[in-house]
Order: sequence, then structure tokens, then C-alpha cells
Amino acid sequence: MTELQQKAFKTIFFDAAGTLMKPVRPVGQSYALFAENYGVKVSPAEIARRFHACFSSAPPLAFPNAEAKEIQILEQGWWKDLVRKVFAPYGPFPRYDEYFAELFAYFGRADSWVLFPETLDTLAALKKKRVTLAVISNFDSRLFTILQGLGVSSCFESIVISSRAGHAKPDPRIFHHALALHRTEARKALHIGDSPDKDAAAAKNAGLTGVLLDRKARIKSNSFLRVQNLAGLLPLIDRRR
Repeated sequence: MTELQQKAFKTIFFDAAGTLMKPVRPVGQSYALFAENYGVKVSPAEIARRFHACFSSAPPLAFPNAEAKEIQILEQGWWKDLVRKVFAPYGPFPRYDEYFAELFAYFGRADSWVLFPETLDTLAALKKKRVTLAVISNFDSRLFTILQGLGVSSCFESIVISSRAGHAKPDPRIFHHALALHRTEARKALHIGDSPDKDAAAAKNAGLTGVLLDRKARIKSNSFLRVQNLAGLLPLIDRRR
């Protein structure tokens, strides 16, 4: 018997941004559009490259020793430092505080995001199979409002975000935290996300079944399972059951 045929999954964890949903327009485009309103003209493509480089090198969006009342302030500060670094090569940004406040609020609105076409149908089909659904995301507190506004928060029995869990993917502790919430053994859980390192490999290292969501079939690896959209989970679940 294959690994997928041995035990039925009890819990399926999803990454959020890039997996369940995406921005309504590319990040670089939004950053550049808002910046132009404050007198700073930048190339959307270049600012997108800067964003991804700065995001990849940023410290984890996690605050293990913070009190609950401090979390949202720390989250906003984390993002403010990141966005400042994105714009660092372009010289002075006189009204940066105003710009950042508008940008941060924008990405906290549900109408700034859109679900991938198959998200709702896939979640509904999995619910019918009586599998527990949950989220593990390196996001901040805005995710709760976003998922609610997109009409999917009720699909999940828990939404674990790194800023509140105190650990961020690929740290196995965020997976163990989520597993403990559902009293699920790692071998009976699956995690799917669009990052080879922070989702698929990290979940596998934590003892879960890691699945890479590779929508454009660009990742060359045999280290973990891959699907091209969320609906690809359904045959995997059926095989395991």
C-alpha cells in the first residue's frame, strides 16, 4: 500500500495568500499606484522584485513573547519596516507614514483579495467528506477579516497565523501548535501551500503530508506531492481514504 492509502486524513491545513486567495491586482502594481499618489513614481515590475527580495529576507512575522494586546501594533510595525526597505533605493519618501497607512489598510480589506476559482467548490467538497479544515498562514491579524469578507472563514475550524502563534513557517512549531488545537497526529494531517520551502517541505519536516500547490507547474522536485489547483486535493483524499 502507498503512504496515501494507509490512513485517512483527519485534518487538512491550508496556506492562505497564494493558496486560497490572491490580491485582485499584482502587489507591485498596488505599491506603485499608491506611491504615485504621494509623488513617488516607481516601476511596478521593479517594486515587485524589491518586495519579494525584502520579504524573503525579512525576519519571521512572529512575536513569541508579546502580549495579545501588543500583537497588532507589532504586526503593523513589521510591515512598515518591510515596505520602507522596499522603497529604500528610490530616495526620500516625504509622506511615507501616510502612504504606508493607506497601503496597510488597503491590503486588510476583503475586496482587495479574490478567491481562486476552485476554492469554494473544493472546500465544500472536502467538508462533505467530513474532514476538518483549518488554516496555517504566515499572515497577520488582517487575515481574519479578509477570510470573513470573502465568505470562507466559516469553512475553517481554526485559523492559525504566525504573528499570534509565535512561530512562522517553516518552523515546525507552528504546525505542532495547529495540530494540538485539533488533537490530530501529524501523520493524519495534510498541509497544502504554494511555497516549496515554507509549505510543502516544512509540513513534511513537521511530520505532516506536505502538498505543493504549483499552479504554473514550475517547480521541479520529487520531494513531495504536487497539485496544480486545490481541486487536485480531492483525488488524493479519496486515495488515502
